[in-house]
Amino acid sequence: MTTTNGPWHKSSYSAGNGGQCLEWAPSQARTGTVPVRNSKDTDRAPLRFSTTAWTTFVGSMKH
Repeated sequence: MTTTNGPWHKSSYSAGNGGQCLEWAPSQARTGTVPVRNSKDTDRAPLRFSTTAWTTFVGSMKH
């Protein structure tokens, strides 16, 4: 399992049944980018979003 840019946090919407979900590394936000990855494919390089884009995305999902 790749742990680059971790520690990783799984989406709160993730069921415990091994379903597909996202993981993100909030500790990296201070660098200006937030890495996001598929929890079922952790060997791939994570996607990287600016903190502004990630905050906008998360905010829109809450509404």
